[in-house]
Amino acid sequence: MKVAILAGGLGSRLQEETEIKPKPMVEIGGRPILWHIMKIYAHHGFSDFLIALGYRGDYIKRWMLEYSSIQGDLTISLKDGQMQVLEGEREDWTVSLVDTGVATMTGGRIKRLAPYVGTETFMVTWGDGVADLDVRKLLDFHRAHGKLATVTAVRPPARFGELTLDGDGCVTAFAEKPQLTEGWINGAFFVLEPDVFDYIDDDMTQWEREPLERLAAEGQLMAYRHESFWQCMDTLRDKVLLEQLWARPQPPWKMWP
Repeated sequence: MKVAILAGGLGSRLQEETEIKPKPMVEIGGRPILWHIMKIYAHHGFSDFLIALGYRGDYIKRWMLEYSSIQGDLTISLKDGQMQVLEGEREDWTVSLVDTGVATMTGGRIKRLAPYVGTETFMVTWGDGVADLDVRKLLDFHRAHGKLATVTAVRPPARFGELTLDGDGCVTAFAEKPQLTEGWINGAFFVLEPDVFDYIDDDMTQWEREPLERLAAEGQLMAYRHESFWQCMDTLRDKVLLEQLWARPQPPWKMWP
């Protein structure tokens, strides 16, 4: 199953870091937050990734190209430049890096991935948030309800899209960045059916606006309630918090060995 990670935004609220690199490349504990997100999915057995590039996408491409070779020991022939990779940890991941445009909005980036997704269920998340999410349980929930879309609902001290839920977990309304009422917000970590592409008009469509609002209004958006840890990296303060958490003996989102 494909896991799409949107990694093309400007990251304007984290300019201290994003003047020279895209936000998913901002490091937590010496590794890009993008790597942390991919490790979460890979821990649950999902390792076929689509990375939607935009702002400074070349930075991500270079990091991916170099990542395998720098993990472990190397032997290099200075005479001819030949390199042999010796022992070292290797991630068994397949990563497709897709240029989705610098100015493209979140919905447009998702729609541009349609040729790579095909007719299969797929997952989407943003390139700036981590959670101790059981991705398998999220997928089981999605398959059980049979709707087009599932969003992970979280309860942090947050500033993002609010979800209105009924007793069965159905999203009855979606509003981006209002004052919270019930307390559940959009935590990303979506599971989607390919029919959601029909809800996205073009590159300028924001996924958090009309597509999610329409899906909710039509009863096609369900929420998986995640009661445990979730944290985005929207500001420098968020980055500092994540660094502090990573320095603990057991960081809250580190489920892998």
